[in-house]
Amino acid sequence: MYCPACGHDKNPPGTDKCANCELALARLDAPAPNGPVEASLMNDPVSVLDPRPPLTVPADATLGDAVRQLIAGRIGAVLVTGAAGELIGILTERDFLTKVAGVPGFEALSVSQFMTPNPETVAPTDVLAFALGKMDAGGYRHLPVVAAGKPVGVISVRDILRHLTAVCPDG
Repeated sequence: MYCPACGHDKNPPGTDKCANCELALARLDAPAPNGPVEASLMNDPVSVLDPRPPLTVPADATLGDAVRQLIAGRIGAVLVTGAAGELIGILTERDFLTKVAGVPGFEALSVSQFMTPNPETVAPTDVLAFALGKMDAGGYRHLPVVAAGKPVGVISVRDILRHLTAVCPDG
């Protein structure tokens, strides 16, 4: 790592101080945002998206119950909760297309048979870049927001895009 004070360029990456002049280098190794979009992604918490309250179903609910909630709420995912209200799964419209479509009598089958158990989650205090990274890595369009083990919201890729569009400078 290059030292801007003395020009020494033999410092190992991630070192705390220059081996030559002992200048603190740790802060120089941290990424810096370039513009308002990057600043928002790196600094704004998930809560800035004002996540909508989650629609939930108990694990013993039927797929018919879940699909009616999806349609009535005009949403793409329902969260599946345990007896104490803790998040145990997620059921998305993609699950209906890939796991349920064509199953005879699906309306009466249990949500727990088709849900994705133990889904990835974020906390309201996690930064947007962390949430977006999870969504990208897992190929998720919806991510539950959880506080103290209980679902408090759901965010979608559309929510993040809407937010980033709002922070973009007019051009």
